[in-house]
Amino acid sequence: MKKLLLSAMILVAVTACKKESIITENTESTTGDSVTVPESNEISEAIIPFKQIELSPQETSEILAKKDNDTLYVTNFFATWCGPCMREMPHFKEKIKEMESQPVKFTFVGLDPKEDWETKVKAFAEENNLSKHIVLVDGQKLTPEFFPKNFKQWDGGSIPFTFMRKGDKTDETIGMMSKEMLDEKINSFK
Repeated sequence: MKKLLLSAMILVAVTACKKESIITENTESTTGDSVTVPESNEISEAIIPFKQIELSPQETSEILAKKDNDTLYVTNFFATWCGPCMREMPHFKEKIKEMESQPVKFTFVGLDPKEDWETKVKAFAEENNLSKHIVLVDGQKLTPEFFPKNFKQWDGGSIPFTFMRKGDKTDETIGMMSKEMLDEKINSFK
């Protein structure tokens, strides 16, 4: 419990440091028992704690497999150390919010080294409110056979990589996607 509270306090402190603010120095010393709180139109989202869900290569193949329903499955392979992965992530976050009432499931497969799961991946997931969308795969367990078994184009040589599937129709994108490209690809499944 203490660890959870400490993590939440650190996350709040880090988040607060990122906000732009103007601080004016006041040299006068005043005493009083009231505090002025600035008004804000932002609605803060509750932080969903990150749970490490590790998938085996077989379980990863199962989430990529064809399903007999009308849901679009968008699976993005990423790592927190990957610059292009981080640059495209805001587009995915926007799409998640935009399509929350539609039959679309977004999954982010984290390929960070295992020693970074509890630190870097956890911080990224919670800071970006993606905790419920991220699963983890130990990249060292992905054999060369995994890639041609699951994909037509991707050989695991670079990330980000996004795989979309709805029934028999699939789409593979190697490399970073712009907002427009992501919109176009998702719309092609409608």
